[in-house]
Amino acid sequence: MSDDNLLPFSFPAVQRKKITAAFDGGRITSDGGVMLLAQAERRLGIAERLAQVIPDRRDQDRVTHLVPDILRARIFAIACGYEDADDLDRLRCDPAFKLACGRLPDSGTDLCSQPTISRWENAPALRDLIRLMGVMVDLYCASYATPPAAVTLDIDDTVDVVHGHQQLSLFNAHYDERCFLPIHVYDTAVARPVAVLLRPGKTPSGKEVHGHLRRLVRRIRRHWPATHITIRGDGHYGRPQVMAWCEENGIDFVFGLPGNAVLADAVEEAADDIRTRRALDHKPGLRGFAETRYQAQSWNQQRRACARIEATTQGLDIRFIVTSLETRSAEHIYETIYCARGQAENLIKLHKTQLASDRTSCRSPLANQMRLILHTAAYWLILTVRDAIPKAHLLATAEFATIRLRLLKLGTRVIETASRIRLAFAAACPEARLIRHIAAGLMPSAP
Repeated sequence: MSDDNLLPFSFPAVQRKKITAAFDGGRITSDGGVMLLAQAERRLGIAERLAQVIPDRRDQDRVTHLVPDILRARIFAIACGYEDADDLDRLRCDPAFKLACGRLPDSGTDLCSQPTISRWENAPALRDLIRLMGVMVDLYCASYATPPAAVTLDIDDTVDVVHGHQQLSLFNAHYDERCFLPIHVYDTAVARPVAVLLRPGKTPSGKEVHGHLRRLVRRIRRHWPATHITIRGDGHYGRPQVMAWCEENGIDFVFGLPGNAVLADAVEEAADDIRTRRALDHKPGLRGFAETRYQAQSWNQQRRACARIEATTQGLDIRFIVTSLETRSAEHIYETIYCARGQAENLIKLHKTQLASDRTSCRSPLANQMRLILHTAAYWLILTVRDAIPKAHLLATAEFATIRLRLLKLGTRVIETASRIRLAFAAACPEARLIRHIAAGLMPSAP
């Protein structure tokens, strides 16, 4: 069967000169920036770390592709925007991807194909996945040169609409979809992922959240026994079991708190004052804060509840949070500490929409969790590349899609000779100086 890609095709003429084209340019890649990802991966050692906890029961005398190489190829492809394993059927011959995986572009063997990738996505058992998630938490802790004095971890879930009747998928009336609701945990101060867990498409119970946080904090404590941890989340993470466990283990928390008549009565005096002052001054809106001690029937003790009260021409809006913090004002806790939780939603967007981590279309939840781990590894690589950009540069805070477009999707001619390999980037590359800077910054200190 002939390959239609080799046939020439045409574009409209320019100044009466005919334009023809064909995919016959030779060893040219459209992803020359994958070499930056390769340097980031070498620095972090993600593929090797993950492969160490996955049992390889193959006959080693017949192995062509080592597990680290298989994972490395898949992670690079995800970071470059190829979210499906099918894409490896073409990319396995790509000279830049071969170089990034430690193989020679011309004389080296091709990378693994889609069936090999799919087999290893389905290979890990439950205990293997638990160890793999432990590796990702260890990677987060290792990203700090020294244990920090304190960290704030944001926990949230996001809708992941299913493509069929996969295991764990449930109908969620809020989203009006059959879906998963995976939990994401981030250190938003540095945009680093801590854990991503696949779970059914329903609101997590207090027992479930308590179990996830207990295992997560226990793993972190192995590395940072003296670091103070604060957990931050919205209303359905502020469960009695979670708050009680945090207090027993010296962990602070700030959670959203659904309002009710008792809370509204407790801050009525402050709310009436704000509402009156707004009306007297004819302002479009006025915001104020109040706090009270509150104990729900399911709580084992009273806790501090802070209220954000906002009066507008449309009426009164009151939002509550519950916290173990006792030393700061209600305004500081709500506006400075709690509202910073919104950054976690931006990081989830990077993970889900710009790295396509919602491609959880396998039937088995174990395989889908493995995919989330691979997409989280791709997140780490792009984040490492972005962190190597000078802080004054416009791309230092760019989203991953912009990083991919400007730094990874680069047309490059790959030339292999007897003694060296040369990458010929476009002479008109807009980010040539920045790419040179990143490559030097990610260069390993030892050969």
